[in-house]
Amino acid sequence: MKLIEKFKKTFFTENPVTGLLLGLCPTLAVTSSAENGIGMGLATTFVLVGSNLVISILKNVIPNRVRIPAFIVVIATFVTIVDMGLQATMFDLHKTLGLFIPLIVVNCIILGRAEAFASKNGVWDSLIDGIANGLGFTFALFILGSIREILGSGAILGFKFWPEEYRTILVFVLAPGAFLTLGFMLVGMNKISKALQGGK
Repeated sequence: MKLIEKFKKTFFTENPVTGLLLGLCPTLAVTSSAENGIGMGLATTFVLVGSNLVISILKNVIPNRVRIPAFIVVIATFVTIVDMGLQATMFDLHKTLGLFIPLIVVNCIILGRAEAFASKNGVWDSLIDGIANGLGFTFALFILGSIREILGSGAILGFKFWPEEYRTILVFVLAPGAFLTLGFMLVGMNKISKALQGGK
C-alpha cells in the first residue's frame, strides 16, 4: 500500500516536472519526440536509482563536510556508465540527446533526492524513491514528447497519424512549442492532482 501511495504521489502531486518544476532544461530541450523523452527519462532513472542506492549504503561512511562532492562523484560515475552504454548500443539516440546526457550530473532532481532522501533513509526506501521519481520524470517527458511530436509532425514513435499532405503545427517541434506544451501540461496535471486529493 505504501508503494502504491508513493508512486501515486510522485506521478501526480510531486512529479519532478509537473509538480516540483525540476529538471526543466532537459525536459524542454530533448522532448521534440516521444522517443527522445523516453530515452532521456530512462537514462535519468538509471542514474537516480543507482546513485540513491550507493549513497544510501555509504551514508554513514561519507563525512558530512564532503557529502555534496561525494554525491556528485557517485552521480557522475553512473552518468558515465549511461553515456558510454548509449554510445555503444544506441548511437543515434546518444547523438540526438548530445550534451544533455553528461548534464544529468547536475540535474537538480538527482542531487536533490540524494541530499533530501537517500542520505537519510535505508536502502529499500531509497530504491523505491529512485524508481518512483525516475519513472515519474520519464512519464512527464514521454507525454510532453508525444504531444509535441503528434502536433508538430503528425507521428509518434514512427507511426504516422495522417497523410503527408496534411499540415502540421511546426512550432510544436521547435523551442516555443516546448514551453506552450509544458504550460498546458501543468494545467492538466494540477487538475488531476486536485481530483486525486478530493479537491475541486
